[in-house]
Amino acid sequence: MTQLKLLIKNLGPGLLFAGMAIGTSHLVLSTKAGAQYGWIMVIPIILANIFKYPFFEFGVRYTNITNTSLIEGYLKRGKVFLWFYALITFVSTFTILAALYTVTAGLFINLFKITDIPISMVALVLFLFISGLLIIGRYRFLEISLKLVVSLLFIALMVTTVLVMLNGRVTPVAGFEPIPIFNEVGILFLIGLMGWMPTTVEASSWVSLWSIEKWKNGKLKPSLKDSLLEFNIGYILTGTLAIFFMIIGWFTLYGTNTILSGNAVSFADQVVQLFTTHIGAWAYIFIATAAFATMFSTCMSAHDAIARVSVDIIDLLAPKVKLKNKKWPFALLVILLSLINLTVVLGFSSNMGKLVALATFVSFVVAPIIGYMNLKNVMSAEIPKQLRPTKGLQVLTYAGILFLALFSVYYFWMVIFQV
Repeated sequence: MTQLKLLIKNLGPGLLFAGMAIGTSHLVLSTKAGAQYGWIMVIPIILANIFKYPFFEFGVRYTNITNTSLIEGYLKRGKVFLWFYALITFVSTFTILAALYTVTAGLFINLFKITDIPISMVALVLFLFISGLLIIGRYRFLEISLKLVVSLLFIALMVTTVLVMLNGRVTPVAGFEPIPIFNEVGILFLIGLMGWMPTTVEASSWVSLWSIEKWKNGKLKPSLKDSLLEFNIGYILTGTLAIFFMIIGWFTLYGTNTILSGNAVSFADQVVQLFTTHIGAWAYIFIATAAFATMFSTCMSAHDAIARVSVDIIDLLAPKVKLKNKKWPFALLVILLSLINLTVVLGFSSNMGKLVALATFVSFVVAPIIGYMNLKNVMSAEIPKQLRPTKGLQVLTYAGILFLALFSVYYFWMVIFQV
């Protein structure tokens, strides 16, 4: 019982990771994977979660042992590491948040049936509201709200998945032929799916910064064992929910030749209908609210993280500016991110497909590089030998780097030579 109380008390960074990860990669890509390609897509989902695990685990390990963020570790390995991560963060600034807010705005329009309002206007309201919450509530509000949202979503998804499986698979239409996976379209989709499964690899530093912020809020720093346990629970939860979404898409749409829309509003309606078809129309509001809460929490946690990362990078690259431990730089970055991504949303309108494809492609390509950077951090002299990753975890890291790198090379080969 004492161990359980300690675990609940330590819940925070791992839970924020889960709340942030259970967004576009799950609601959009996992559902689409099952709907278009069937059960076979459980394989890349599981592989992505396994191969990427060390990249995220190293963020928790490094920060717990050194009391510094992964980003500070990059600087200690060399300025080129930090500049590379700064470039990736800059690219993410123009893609990730815009994609997340577009999907969330589509869900909001669907939930309240306000189709006469442009999606960009709804996104504007979301940007303003979430920015206010982050500036006023900061980390503590983020942690508390995520505990509620993740619990609600897990229950809703578990019930829906069980009901879907009890009802059995939908009957395929006459003459249905499976969509090929290993062509240019299929490979591009796999890159998108694995690029954001369970989430983008650069988010490893987000967990690192959240851990530090939790300790600043008066919480005693847990042991390395307890920190890793808390993170592992959140990580396993994200992988489980991804499989739930994939099963729902597979059982309800695979074989029907239904194409999930690239339009945010239409897609939101299709996804919510998947749930209510197998629970009943009475559950529409409940399911739509749960789905919206999921994307809302993802927007909020990603917005918070990118602002924190940006402040940290600026502080390390320009130490004379002295941004740390001041509230106004964080607030300024939160607002600036809102303005930048609102401009991107206006440019892409409601076609979230292009946004998600661009964001996930960038994440996939840089994943092996960031994975290597994280490995360099945890194998540095700052980490006592007995606290470094086990040989097995090191082997898994190199396997993950090789797997993602070869997949990227294969995609480029297809694009260049198979057109």
